[in-house]
Amino acid sequence: MPEEHYRKKTLAICVGGGPAPGINGVVRSVTIEAINSGLNVIGVYDGFEWLVKGDHSHVRELRIEDVSRIHFSGGSLLRTSRENPADKKEKLEATIKALTQLSVDYLVTIGGDDTATTAYRIDQLASGQIEVAHVPKTIDNDLPLPGNMPTFGYQTARDFGVKIVQSLMVDAQTTKRWYYVVSMGRKAGHLALGIGKAAGATLTIIGEEFRDKIISFETVCDILEASIIKRMAQGHPYGVAILAEGIITRIDQEELRNHPFVNLEKDSHGNIRLSEIDIGRITKDEVRRRFRERGINITIVNKDIGYELRCARPIPFDCEYTQDLGYAAVRYLLSGNSGAIVTVDKGHLIPIKFKDIIGEDGRIGTREVDVDSDGYQVARKYMIRLEKTDFEEVKNVARLALIGNLKIQEFEERFKYLIEDPPVKQNKE
Repeated sequence: MPEEHYRKKTLAICVGGGPAPGINGVVRSVTIEAINSGLNVIGVYDGFEWLVKGDHSHVRELRIEDVSRIHFSGGSLLRTSRENPADKKEKLEATIKALTQLSVDYLVTIGGDDTATTAYRIDQLASGQIEVAHVPKTIDNDLPLPGNMPTFGYQTARDFGVKIVQSLMVDAQTTKRWYYVVSMGRKAGHLALGIGKAAGATLTIIGEEFRDKIISFETVCDILEASIIKRMAQGHPYGVAILAEGIITRIDQEELRNHPFVNLEKDSHGNIRLSEIDIGRITKDEVRRRFRERGINITIVNKDIGYELRCARPIPFDCEYTQDLGYAAVRYLLSGNSGAIVTVDKGHLIPIKFKDIIGEDGRIGTREVDVDSDGYQVARKYMIRLEKTDFEEVKNVARLALIGNLKIQEFEERFKYLIEDPPVKQNKE
């Protein structure tokens, strides 16, 4: 018989995008199930960084003894990168050629929406040659999974983020200061809201609350300034505000370009490098400036959290969840299928075909926070923000204005629009 009939089939694992707790759990689960099913398994180092150059030498064989206990650790055994094969035809072709030279029959990609889009393109071009399954990973929790299931890594990131914010809240009360905490979330505010709600933060601002409107940087600062004034009126001159980094994408780009501390550099996927825009610092500086001009001294400290969360040791939820996902990816491929994001809901494998969720722009859609949901409305009820009731009695408005060292009319003109949904200030003619 021909030699090819005796060749074991090979499954490759490739990790793209930023780190997330649980990557090693998927690598472990995929490796064990694939080997137990008679496959060879290779791990590709550094995402698509080398494959896009046609270089297939940065790989390693994975054995069960190599991965059996790695699910307890953060980071990625195979490392990762943001290299994007889908942005150029030559890169994509080189990637497929490299995988072919490795005799890859099955490819499991682990990553977020950009890596999923790459997996989709590989599946399109290598159909029938390389079968592809994608395991959704992102602490942003912004992939459209069924049953509102989270992406793996989100729950661990939220857990660690809550611990950080709880500590900052005690520090804020002890030292009578404010913290502006910026949380990762490029396209959606799930992580910021999840941390803020669970930790009981003073308020959380996410991009989705502005719906589809382009807002001014001034609006974000108005929300923060008004919350400080309301807290002071309650006798609490301190607090913690959580800002989703994605609010940057909702602010007028021209306004941002004119800001002295803003750089609108984009990454290889065409996304604004949000980490290069220090939204915490520029809001802190602006809000402090406003109070200082009125003779009020406020201490505000800005802090970004995100990198601290991405390589955290997975909590039990993600240890279990990634085992299910890895197993499901292998079973999906060995059942003769290809071209899907693999998800698990209520213990059942639910593959979502790429073609069913790829938009007209050729990219995976984003799951945003539903600001009309009961869950979001509950979160808002426990935030300290200006509400409609704050403006119903003149004496209440007068007190808030006095504390903020503003005239009543000035207070209303500056802040009353914040009670609208969405809070977008109308330009004066």
